This record gives sequence, C-alpha cells and structure tokens, in this order.
Amino acid sequence: MAPQDAVWNALVNPKTIDEWSGGPTKMSAKVGVKFSLWGGDIWGKNIKVTPKKELVQEWYGGNWDKPSIASFKLTHKDGCTTLYLTHSEVPEKEFDSIDKGWDEYYLGEIKELLEKG
Repeated sequence: MAPQDAVWNALVNPKTIDEWSGGPTKMSAKVGVKFSLWGGDIWGKNIKVTPKKELVQEWYGGNWDKPSIASFKLTHKDGCTTLYLTHSEVPEKEFDSIDKGWDEYYLGEIKELLEKG
C-alpha cells in the first residue's frame, strides 16, 4: 500500500524510474514531452497528464510503424492506491512480450520499490 504521490512519482520522476528500471530514463510529467526508457528501448510522448491521476503516452518499441497507447490511471481509497493500466494498439507479434514485460519489468518493479519504502 503506497501513497498516491509515491506511485505517481514512480511513473514520472526519471530518478525514481532509474531506481526500478535500471535506467537510463528521460521522463517528465508534462504533455508533449518525449520520453525514453531503458536507454531508448521504449520511447514515445506524453499525450495527457493529469497530475497524480492519469498519464497517457504514445509508446514505441522496436520497429513499430505506429505508436501503441499506454494509459495509467490512479485512484486512492481507504489508504490504498490502485493503478489501472490499459495498453492498446500493441503490434500483434509483440503482444505476449509486452504483456509479460509489464508484469516483470515495469509494474512488478514499481511495486517492489514502493514496498521497500
């Protein structure tokens, strides 16, 4: 159970992202800003930012022709923050890898970092 501020920070603060991802990261909590994760393995642009509530990004990986859309929504109730992830427009041949990656390398790592405090 992490505070909403801490979960948001883990999504948008490049120093915190480097802690859970191993970096290097370029990220910002501003609309229109280009980002990159894992030294450019994943990159894109923030298309919607509602601080501490919603982050929507265009995502690219590999040689994708068009971006996928990753949407993170945060809610907080009774001391518990819930993060909802929707990732659409993922190329079919990449789907299994991306699905596994969310659990193993992204959300799982954020959860582990936040549980350490």
